[in-house]
Amino acid sequence: MKKTLKMAVAASVLTVPAMAANLENPLYLPSSGEFYSKTGAGVMYKVTDDTAANKIKGHAGATEFPIWRVSEDLGIGITDRLAIRGSFAYTQADDIDRKGLNHGRAGLIYRVLEFNDGTVFDVYADAHLGGVNKMRGEYKFLTADLTKGGYFQYDNYSNGRWGADVGVRFGKTWSKLTTSAFVEVLKTFGSDNNVIKINNATLNSPLMGIPTEISVDLKSTTEINAGLNAFYQLTDRWSFGGGVKYNHHADNGVKSLSTEISELPGQMFAKELISQLSDMNDGFDEYIVSLSVANQLTDNVQVALYGEYTFDTAHDNSQNGSDVKAELGVRLNLAF
Repeated sequence: MKKTLKMAVAASVLTVPAMAANLENPLYLPSSGEFYSKTGAGVMYKVTDDTAANKIKGHAGATEFPIWRVSEDLGIGITDRLAIRGSFAYTQADDIDRKGLNHGRAGLIYRVLEFNDGTVFDVYADAHLGGVNKMRGEYKFLTADLTKGGYFQYDNYSNGRWGADVGVRFGKTWSKLTTSAFVEVLKTFGSDNNVIKINNATLNSPLMGIPTEISVDLKSTTEINAGLNAFYQLTDRWSFGGGVKYNHHADNGVKSLSTEISELPGQMFAKELISQLSDMNDGFDEYIVSLSVANQLTDNVQVALYGEYTFDTAHDNSQNGSDVKAELGVRLNLAF
Protein backbone atom coordinates (compact mmCIF):
# COMPACT_ATOMS: atom_id res chain seq x y z
CA MET A 1 0.00 0.00 0.00
CA LYS A 2 2.78 2.41 0.97
CA LYS A 3 4.65 1.57 -2.22
CA THR A 4 1.54 2.24 -4.31
CA LEU A 5 0.99 5.60 -2.55
CA LYS A 6 4.60 6.68 -3.17
CA MET A 7 4.28 5.82 -6.88
CA ALA A 8 1.02 7.80 -7.12
CA VAL A 9 2.63 10.86 -5.48
CA ALA A 10 5.65 10.62 -7.81
CA ALA A 11 3.40 10.34 -10.86
CA SER A 12 1.37 13.37 -9.79
CA VAL A 13 4.55 15.45 -9.37
CA LEU A 14 5.78 14.48 -12.80
CA THR A 15 2.49 15.47 -14.43
CA VAL A 16 2.41 18.99 -12.89
CA PRO A 17 3.34 21.47 -15.67
CA ALA A 18 6.69 23.14 -15.18
CA MET A 19 6.79 26.86 -14.45
CA ALA A 20 6.99 28.69 -17.75
CA ALA A 21 10.23 30.53 -18.48
CA ASN A 22 10.10 34.19 -17.47
CA LEU A 23 9.28 36.23 -20.57
CA GLU A 24 10.75 39.37 -18.98
CA ASN A 25 14.19 37.73 -18.95
CA PRO A 26 16.22 39.46 -21.71
CA LEU A 27 17.71 36.09 -22.76
CA TYR A 28 14.34 34.34 -23.01
CA LEU A 29 14.00 31.93 -25.94
CA PRO A 30 10.92 29.71 -26.38
CA SER A 31 11.45 25.96 -26.26
CA SER A 32 10.34 23.68 -29.08
CA GLY A 33 6.62 24.10 -29.70
CA GLU A 34 6.21 26.86 -27.10
CA PHE A 35 4.21 29.91 -28.16
CA TYR A 36 4.59 33.26 -26.41
CA SER A 37 2.90 36.64 -26.60
CA LYS A 38 3.84 39.95 -24.94
CA THR A 39 1.14 42.62 -25.31
CA GLY A 40 1.96 46.10 -24.08
CA ALA A 41 -0.16 49.22 -23.57
CA GLY A 42 1.32 52.50 -22.43
CA VAL A 43 0.88 56.25 -22.33
CA MET A 44 3.66 58.72 -23.11
CA TYR A 45 4.21 62.32 -21.98
CA LYS A 46 6.39 64.43 -24.27
CA VAL A 47 7.69 68.00 -24.39
CA THR A 48 9.29 68.87 -27.74
CA ASP A 49 12.71 70.48 -28.04
CA ASP A 50 13.69 73.62 -29.96
CA THR A 51 15.08 72.22 -33.20
CA ALA A 52 14.67 74.42 -36.27
CA ALA A 53 11.87 72.18 -37.54
CA ASN A 54 9.86 72.53 -34.34
CA LYS A 55 10.43 76.30 -34.29
CA ILE A 56 9.21 76.62 -37.89
CA LYS A 57 6.08 74.67 -37.01
CA GLY A 58 5.52 76.82 -33.92
CA HIS A 59 5.74 73.64 -31.89
CA ALA A 60 8.98 74.13 -29.91
CA GLY A 61 8.48 73.42 -26.22
CA ALA A 62 4.97 72.09 -26.85
CA THR A 63 3.42 69.38 -24.69
CA GLU A 64 2.04 66.24 -26.31
CA PHE A 65 -0.12 64.21 -23.95
CA PRO A 66 -1.53 61.65 -23.93
CA ILE A 67 0.38 59.73 -26.60
CA TRP A 68 -1.09 56.21 -26.68
CA ARG A 69 1.22 53.32 -27.50
CA VAL A 70 0.39 49.64 -28.09
CA SER A 71 2.90 46.88 -28.82
CA GLU A 72 2.89 43.16 -29.55
CA ASP A 73 5.80 40.69 -29.45
CA LEU A 74 5.12 37.07 -30.29
CA GLY A 75 6.87 33.95 -31.45
CA ILE A 76 7.08 30.18 -31.41
CA GLY A 77 9.94 27.78 -30.83
CA ILE A 78 10.82 25.61 -33.82
CA THR A 79 13.48 23.77 -31.81
CA ASP A 80 14.96 24.51 -28.40
CA ARG A 81 17.50 26.75 -30.17
CA LEU A 82 15.55 28.23 -33.10
CA ALA A 83 12.45 30.41 -32.99
CA ILE A 84 10.27 32.48 -35.33
CA ARG A 85 9.29 35.86 -33.92
CA GLY A 86 7.64 39.14 -34.78
CA SER A 87 7.06 42.51 -33.13
CA PHE A 88 4.74 45.41 -33.91
CA ALA A 89 3.99 48.78 -32.32
CA TYR A 90 1.31 51.42 -32.87
CA THR A 91 1.36 55.05 -31.73
CA GLN A 92 -1.41 57.65 -31.65
CA ALA A 93 -0.62 61.30 -30.85
CA ASP A 94 -3.79 63.36 -31.18
CA ASP A 95 -2.04 66.66 -30.32
CA ILE A 96 -0.15 66.50 -33.64
CA ASP A 97 -2.79 64.44 -35.47
CA ARG A 98 -0.30 61.66 -36.16
CA LYS A 99 -0.93 57.94 -35.78
CA GLY A 100 0.03 54.59 -37.22
CA LEU A 101 2.41 51.64 -37.13
CA ASN A 102 5.77 52.93 -35.89
CA HIS A 103 7.57 49.61 -35.63
CA GLY A 104 7.31 46.25 -37.34
CA ARG A 105 9.64 43.31 -37.88
CA ALA A 106 9.50 39.54 -38.32
CA GLY A 107 12.25 36.97 -38.53
CA LEU A 108 14.32 34.22 -36.90
CA ILE A 109 16.54 33.98 -33.81
CA TYR A 110 19.03 31.14 -33.25
CA ARG A 111 20.96 30.19 -30.12
CA VAL A 112 24.43 29.47 -31.48
CA LEU A 113 26.13 28.75 -28.15
CA GLU A 114 24.88 27.70 -24.72
CA PHE A 115 27.28 26.79 -21.93
CA ASN A 116 26.75 25.08 -18.59
CA ASP A 117 27.82 28.22 -16.72
CA GLY A 118 24.75 30.09 -18.03
CA THR A 119 26.43 31.92 -20.90
CA VAL A 120 24.55 32.09 -24.22
CA PHE A 121 25.14 33.68 -27.62
CA ASP A 122 22.31 34.31 -30.12
CA VAL A 123 22.15 35.63 -33.68
CA TYR A 124 19.02 36.92 -35.42
CA ALA A 125 17.76 38.38 -38.66
CA ASP A 126 14.45 40.19 -39.15
CA ALA A 127 12.61 41.78 -42.03
CA HIS A 128 11.98 45.49 -41.38
CA LEU A 129 8.29 46.10 -42.13
CA GLY A 130 8.30 49.87 -42.62
CA GLY A 131 6.96 49.32 -46.12
CA VAL A 132 3.65 47.82 -44.95
CA ASN A 133 2.21 51.35 -44.85
CA LYS A 134 3.05 54.28 -47.08
CA MET A 135 4.78 57.25 -45.51
CA ARG A 136 2.13 60.00 -45.58
CA GLY A 137 2.21 63.72 -44.92
CA GLU A 138 1.88 67.22 -46.32
CA TYR A 139 4.62 69.57 -47.47
CA LYS A 140 3.89 73.02 -46.05
CA PHE A 141 5.57 76.07 -47.57
CA LEU A 142 7.05 78.83 -45.41
CA THR A 143 6.30 81.78 -47.68
CA ALA A 144 4.74 82.65 -51.02
CA ASP A 145 8.24 82.27 -52.48
CA LEU A 146 8.11 78.54 -53.11
CA THR A 147 11.88 78.28 -53.56
CA LYS A 148 12.28 79.07 -49.85
CA GLY A 149 11.09 75.57 -49.09
CA GLY A 150 9.08 74.37 -46.11
CA TYR A 151 8.58 71.35 -43.90
CA PHE A 152 6.67 68.08 -43.74
CA GLN A 153 3.60 67.68 -41.56
CA TYR A 154 3.62 63.90 -41.01
CA ASP A 155 0.33 61.99 -40.87
CA ASN A 156 1.79 58.67 -39.73
CA TYR A 157 4.95 57.06 -38.35
CA SER A 158 5.88 54.72 -41.21
CA ASN A 159 9.05 55.39 -43.22
CA GLY A 160 7.48 53.57 -46.16
CA ARG A 161 10.57 51.41 -46.68
CA TRP A 162 11.34 47.74 -46.40
CA GLY A 163 14.64 46.63 -44.92
CA ALA A 164 16.56 44.08 -42.88
CA ASP A 165 17.78 43.90 -39.28
CA VAL A 166 20.69 41.66 -38.31
CA GLY A 167 22.05 41.40 -34.79
CA VAL A 168 23.68 39.47 -31.98
CA ARG A 169 22.54 38.95 -28.39
CA PHE A 170 24.64 37.49 -25.61
CA GLY A 171 24.67 37.27 -21.84
CA LYS A 172 24.96 35.15 -18.73
CA THR A 173 22.82 33.97 -15.83
CA TRP A 174 24.19 33.75 -12.29
CA SER A 175 21.56 32.01 -10.18
CA LYS A 176 18.88 34.73 -9.92
CA LEU A 177 20.71 37.47 -11.85
CA THR A 178 20.87 37.68 -15.65
CA THR A 179 22.82 40.27 -17.64
CA SER A 180 22.79 40.67 -21.41
CA ALA A 181 23.75 42.92 -24.31
CA PHE A 182 22.79 43.24 -27.96
CA VAL A 183 23.94 45.06 -31.07
CA GLU A 184 22.02 45.24 -34.35
CA VAL A 185 22.19 47.01 -37.70
CA LEU A 186 19.17 48.07 -39.75
CA LYS A 187 19.43 48.64 -43.49
CA THR A 188 16.42 50.21 -45.20
CA PHE A 189 16.03 50.17 -48.97
CA GLY A 190 15.13 53.32 -50.88
CA SER A 191 11.67 53.42 -52.42
CA ASP A 192 8.83 55.72 -53.48
CA ASN A 193 6.28 54.14 -51.13
CA ASN A 194 5.03 57.50 -49.90
CA VAL A 195 2.29 60.05 -50.52
CA ILE A 196 3.01 63.75 -50.01
CA LYS A 197 0.20 66.27 -50.27
CA ILE A 198 0.92 69.55 -52.09
CA ASN A 199 -1.87 71.85 -51.01
CA ASN A 200 -0.89 75.05 -52.84
CA ALA A 201 -3.01 76.89 -55.39
CA THR A 202 0.01 78.12 -57.36
CA LEU A 203 1.65 74.74 -57.68
CA ASN A 204 -1.60 72.91 -58.39
CA SER A 205 -2.52 75.31 -61.20
CA PRO A 206 -2.63 74.01 -64.81
CA LEU A 207 0.44 76.15 -65.57
CA MET A 208 2.65 74.41 -63.05
CA GLY A 209 1.03 71.00 -63.56
CA ILE A 210 1.93 69.61 -60.12
CA PRO A 211 -0.75 67.25 -58.74
CA THR A 212 -2.12 67.59 -55.23
CA GLU A 213 -0.27 64.41 -54.23
CA ILE A 214 3.25 63.38 -55.25
CA SER A 215 5.73 60.61 -54.42
CA VAL A 216 9.50 60.87 -54.05
CA ASP A 217 12.28 58.30 -54.26
CA LEU A 218 13.85 58.15 -50.79
CA LYS A 219 17.45 57.09 -50.26
CA SER A 220 18.46 53.96 -48.36
CA THR A 221 19.61 54.37 -44.75
CA THR A 222 21.79 52.50 -42.26
CA GLU A 223 20.88 52.62 -38.58
CA ILE A 224 22.23 50.96 -35.44
CA ASN A 225 20.73 49.92 -32.11
CA ALA A 226 22.50 48.59 -29.02
CA GLY A 227 21.62 47.93 -25.40
CA LEU A 228 22.45 46.50 -21.98
CA ASN A 229 19.96 44.72 -19.73
CA ALA A 230 19.84 43.33 -16.20
CA PHE A 231 17.19 41.03 -14.75
CA TYR A 232 16.69 39.65 -11.24
CA GLN A 233 14.39 36.73 -10.35
CA LEU A 234 13.58 37.54 -6.72
CA THR A 235 11.10 34.68 -6.18
CA ASP A 236 9.12 32.25 -8.32
CA ARG A 237 6.49 34.99 -8.73
CA TRP A 238 8.36 38.30 -8.61
CA SER A 239 11.09 39.59 -10.91
CA PHE A 240 12.68 42.95 -11.74
CA GLY A 241 14.37 44.30 -14.85
CA GLY A 242 16.25 47.32 -16.10
CA GLY A 243 18.09 48.41 -19.21
CA VAL A 244 19.72 51.10 -21.29
CA LYS A 245 19.22 51.24 -25.06
CA TYR A 246 20.78 53.39 -27.79
CA ASN A 247 18.98 54.00 -31.10
CA HIS A 248 20.60 55.87 -33.99
CA HIS A 249 18.11 57.16 -36.57
CA ALA A 250 19.83 58.25 -39.78
CA ASP A 251 19.09 61.35 -41.86
CA ASN A 252 16.60 60.79 -44.64
CA GLY A 253 17.16 62.05 -48.17
CA VAL A 254 15.34 62.40 -51.49
CA LYS A 255 16.94 61.05 -54.68
CA SER A 256 14.35 62.08 -57.22
CA LEU A 257 10.71 62.83 -57.85
CA SER A 258 8.78 59.66 -58.63
CA THR A 259 5.67 61.46 -59.91
CA GLU A 260 5.93 62.50 -63.56
CA ILE A 261 5.57 66.25 -64.22
CA SER A 262 5.53 67.37 -67.85
CA GLU A 263 5.17 71.16 -67.53
CA LEU A 264 8.46 73.09 -67.42
CA PRO A 265 7.62 75.35 -64.43
CA GLY A 266 6.70 72.29 -62.41
CA GLN A 267 9.93 70.54 -63.43
CA MET A 268 11.94 73.53 -62.25
CA PHE A 269 10.19 73.51 -58.90
CA ALA A 270 10.68 69.75 -58.56
CA LYS A 271 14.41 70.21 -59.18
CA GLU A 272 14.56 72.87 -56.47
CA LEU A 273 12.62 70.68 -54.06
CA ILE A 274 14.93 67.70 -54.60
CA SER A 275 17.95 69.94 -54.08
CA GLN A 276 16.59 71.15 -50.76
CA LEU A 277 15.67 67.65 -49.56
CA SER A 278 18.70 65.72 -50.83
CA ASP A 279 19.88 65.58 -47.23
CA MET A 280 16.95 66.28 -44.94
CA ASN A 281 19.16 66.56 -41.81
CA ASP A 282 16.34 65.04 -39.75
CA GLY A 283 18.19 62.28 -37.90
CA PHE A 284 18.17 61.83 -34.14
CA ASP A 285 19.73 59.65 -31.43
CA GLU A 286 17.87 58.16 -28.47
CA TYR A 287 19.14 56.92 -25.10
CA ILE A 288 16.34 54.99 -23.38
CA VAL A 289 16.42 53.99 -19.71
CA SER A 290 13.84 51.39 -18.65
CA LEU A 291 12.69 49.68 -15.44
CA SER A 292 10.10 46.94 -14.88
CA VAL A 293 8.56 44.74 -12.22
CA ALA A 294 6.69 41.53 -13.09
CA ASN A 295 4.41 39.11 -11.28
CA GLN A 296 3.83 35.51 -12.43
CA LEU A 297 0.08 35.08 -11.90
CA THR A 298 -0.03 31.47 -13.14
CA ASP A 299 2.29 29.07 -14.91
CA ASN A 300 1.25 30.65 -18.21
CA VAL A 301 0.28 34.24 -17.36
CA GLN A 302 2.50 37.12 -16.26
CA VAL A 303 1.82 40.83 -15.78
CA ALA A 304 4.58 43.45 -15.84
CA LEU A 305 4.57 47.19 -15.11
CA TYR A 306 7.21 49.20 -16.97
CA GLY A 307 8.54 52.71 -17.20
CA GLU A 308 10.81 54.34 -19.77
CA TYR A 309 12.56 57.69 -19.97
CA THR A 310 14.23 58.85 -23.19
CA PHE A 311 17.09 61.31 -23.58
CA ASP A 312 17.70 62.36 -27.18
CA THR A 313 19.67 64.65 -29.46
CA ALA A 314 18.09 65.70 -32.76
CA HIS A 315 19.37 67.31 -35.95
CA ASP A 316 17.99 70.71 -36.98
CA ASN A 317 15.25 69.42 -39.27
CA SER A 318 14.10 66.61 -37.00
CA GLN A 319 10.60 66.75 -35.51
CA ASN A 320 11.37 63.87 -33.13
CA GLY A 321 13.56 65.64 -30.59
CA SER A 322 12.30 66.18 -27.03
CA ASP A 323 13.13 67.88 -23.76
CA VAL A 324 10.99 65.36 -21.89
CA LYS A 325 9.82 61.93 -23.05
CA ALA A 326 8.46 59.50 -20.46
CA GLU A 327 6.24 56.43 -20.79
CA LEU A 328 4.41 54.23 -18.29
CA GLY A 329 2.61 51.05 -19.20
CA VAL A 330 1.68 47.44 -18.56
CA ARG A 331 2.50 44.18 -20.36
CA LEU A 332 0.50 40.97 -20.42
CA ASN A 333 2.77 38.00 -21.10
CA LEU A 334 1.46 34.58 -22.12
CA ALA A 335 3.32 31.33 -22.81
CA PHE A 336 1.84 27.97 -23.84
